[in-house]
Amino acid sequence: MRRRQFFALPFVAAFLAACKPAAPPAFKATDLTGASFGRDFALDDAAGRRRTLADFRGKAVILFFGYASCPDICPTTLARLAETMKLLGPQAASVQVLFVTVDPERDTAERLREFIPWFHPDFVALRGTPEETRQLLAEFRATAIRRPVEGSMGYVIDHSTGCYVFDPAGRLRLYVKDEQNAADIAADIRLLLG
Repeated sequence: MRRRQFFALPFVAAFLAACKPAAPPAFKATDLTGASFGRDFALDDAAGRRRTLADFRGKAVILFFGYASCPDICPTTLARLAETMKLLGPQAASVQVLFVTVDPERDTAERLREFIPWFHPDFVALRGTPEETRQLLAEFRATAIRRPVEGSMGYVIDHSTGCYVFDPAGRLRLYVKDEQNAADIAADIRLLLG
């Protein structure tokens, strides 16, 4: 009898292991699945059309706050996102990068139409009124603080540097920190695209 029980143990262990729920994906970015913030937005694109998250349903969406006059973080991040799109190859067609300006006073629609294509032709720039921008920053728990500087710029904006990533169903899933590289971002996007 003991011998039969001994041989049955591996089968029982295998059966129990098969019953365990699948482990969640091992994202390289911070997993925000189930977050109660960053639910939606309503902003104008550079052509003046009102856009919401629903307009991009079916695609993974990468949302980044920045401004065209940013001397360092924004161009670097946009270049990294362009590299991410390159690494994704054909899957890049299922990804939408959104650049949301935190400087609507200087970042006119015309300026954004000129600025964003330098990085990637499919990136979309969005802008709102100053009040809409403040509300959206609060919704995403992001910051943008204007700081006066000498010279022709007049001010710079210290702002949150990470990217928010939504899955194709429109759910906020990830926060990509500034130090993450394009290969890591691409790997996480592939997981979200399934």
